[in-house]
Amino acid sequence: MTYLRVLTEAHPNLFKIDQTLNKLVQKIELLNYINPINIEQEKRNFFASKYNINPNFKYRKIDFDAHKLQQALFSQDIDSIRDPETQKFYRDVIYDYSGLVQCIETIGKGRKFYYNALKSFGTPTQKDVENAQFILHFQDEEYNQEMFPVFSADEATEYFMEFSKKYDFEVSIKHSTKITAAAMVQNNTQRMLLKKNHRFSANQLKVLANHEIGVHLVTTFNGMKQSLRIFHNGFPNNVETQEGLAVFSEYMSDCLTLYRLKELSYRVLAADSLHKGFSFCDTFDLLHNQYKLNREEAYNISLRAHRGGGFTKDYKYLTGLKKIYDHYNAGGDLSLLLTGKVSLKHEQTIQKWQKEGLSQKITYKNEAFNANTNSNQTIEFILQNLK
Repeated sequence: MTYLRVLTEAHPNLFKIDQTLNKLVQKIELLNYINPINIEQEKRNFFASKYNINPNFKYRKIDFDAHKLQQALFSQDIDSIRDPETQKFYRDVIYDYSGLVQCIETIGKGRKFYYNALKSFGTPTQKDVENAQFILHFQDEEYNQEMFPVFSADEATEYFMEFSKKYDFEVSIKHSTKITAAAMVQNNTQRMLLKKNHRFSANQLKVLANHEIGVHLVTTFNGMKQSLRIFHNGFPNNVETQEGLAVFSEYMSDCLTLYRLKELSYRVLAADSLHKGFSFCDTFDLLHNQYKLNREEAYNISLRAHRGGGFTKDYKYLTGLKKIYDHYNAGGDLSLLLTGKVSLKHEQTIQKWQKEGLSQKITYKNEAFNANTNSNQTIEFILQNLK
């Protein structure tokens, strides 16, 4: 009798619900739907209009019945899970996935989407905005050779394939013109996407390797090794922890720069501008004319914030980084947070499940977490002094 079968027989309702949810949520990957399919065309139109006409973004159609999926989610007999803590966790899972379905269902529908995104991701607090402004007060670093964007997507692919050799999972890389970031990981296909026409700097290659492969793919493949599929599909509100870990990996591997921290700070301000009712043009004006960000970067950050109708997720990179930084310095166990797409809030649940045999230790580690190699004293000062 296999170990998994023993577990399943000991917790029949838990595994039945977990497996059912696994089948239901395969298509609920928000990033697959939130990125516009006409990014480049709308950028050309926006620049041609002298930044005066808001882009008209188009999105891929959803390929599932949102209403039926909601019904199936809420039909799960959560009360049949014997352990009260685990029962409450899976109830939270249902509400979290239901919120993501509502987000996907309303992409491109203006404030309707924005209010759903608010329920799932929240909005920056005044403290978050003040942290971003604190970072932006620091004088820019000198532009060194590592910061010049000279590498093509093909050269980046070679770099990432070489970096991934330290792991024994297979990295699949595909080029795309339909992503807003320079790179991203698709959890459901275990694939890394690179922006086709992007030029990468040496520093950005190191950043993305430690961020996307060292954390996002590591947690994807660790999650797939777990007995409970929820580790792969994602805990409730896992974005802040996952992005915090990913940026922390940049810091620990000595490639987190002030330039990068400022980029994350501009994202906070862009997310905050949604709360203030700013249009795309207003957010772009804030970044480009008031903060003197170049137009390409101002456009990309505005796009990330306004896609779908108002997507606040981006502020969580900075809040997540601070929480993981403090957790690490307080002696926290980062390996628990690499068991899958988990959240810091549920650390005790993971520990409990490991004791009960419901969760396994990690297979793949992040080598950057072994020792702090950060040599940038400005970065250290900033992270220590964020509120």
